Amino acid sequence: MLRLVVRRLLQLIPTLLGLSVLLFLWLDRLPGGPASAILGEKATEAEVARINRALGLDQPVHVQYWRFLKRIAELDLGTSTQTGQPVWDEFVLRFPATVELALLGILIAVAVGIPLGYLAARHRGGWLDVTAVSGSLVGICIPVFFLALILKQLFAVELGIFPSYGRQDTGIDATSVTGFAVLDGVLTGEFDAAWDAIMHLILPSLALSSIPLAVIVRMTRASVLEVQDEDYVRTAEAKGLKRSVVRGRHVLRNAMLPVVTAVGLLTGSLLSGAVLTESVFSFGGIGSFIRTAINGRDYPVLVGFIMFIALVYVLINLLVDVAYSLIDPRVRVY
Repeated sequence: MLRLVVRRLLQLIPTLLGLSVLLFLWLDRLPGGPASAILGEKATEAEVARINRALGLDQPVHVQYWRFLKRIAELDLGTSTQTGQPVWDEFVLRFPATVELALLGILIAVAVGIPLGYLAARHRGGWLDVTAVSGSLVGICIPVFFLALILKQLFAVELGIFPSYGRQDTGIDATSVTGFAVLDGVLTGEFDAAWDAIMHLILPSLALSSIPLAVIVRMTRASVLEVQDEDYVRTAEAKGLKRSVVRGRHVLRNAMLPVVTAVGLLTGSLLSGAVLTESVFSFGGIGSFIRTAINGRDYPVLVGFIMFIALVYVLINLLVDVAYSLIDPRVRVY
């Protein structure tokens, strides 16, 4: 297992280096250059030249790239042109909200999607199967922001069960330790604050989990249908093994390989694609911050976000590989 993890970590290095090259070339090819992007379309040549000297953009390309790579390695992602704060500090401040939202969203999708997909496959052609397949199709077709608006209007505005915006009520004086509102409430013993944070998470997490839930249901169903007709499953049944052993050890375990891959990719997409959901609920995570950066052409923030999400994706892929090796030990030899 350790050799597998080390080998995968070494394979991540050229991936991140390749992405850094693409990002550097993108910055270098911006209309008018990064200086014009920062100063705006009406910038004078003197102002552009001043910014180029300040940023070292008048140096040779290889020197610029080396400085760019060194700053990324030191977590120096530059300064936001809108807030005037270091980009890394902005990420540290806002990313915990997105992590909480994405983790709860994927947890809901996995906790509901895998059992539902498995039961749909076991009762193929029945009412549960038809309902699961139809529901998953609806979940994929409905835009996330539209579902978020429906949930907000119904459960927050009309019924008043859940809060309609933010991470916590303004009247709660919660102590921040890690930036994760739920975890901070548990660590400090402020359980009212933790519960309030959970209540604020439920509606946006439900909206965000709709597409991953639909994908996991359909993939689990298809994978179980394929596995349960394999020869080794029929052999296990012929040997007289208990039905629970056959379903758990031979059917579900082998059916989980493609599902694990899907869960990994979906988790990465939730971390990087919660822009609309966070905007609807004014959640204050990284998604709404990136939306503001795009509108304001805040390129240091966008570069930092791309590199950060790339790192998240490659780490999630590492976790998927580890999960693969735990489910199927044969993977470790490759």
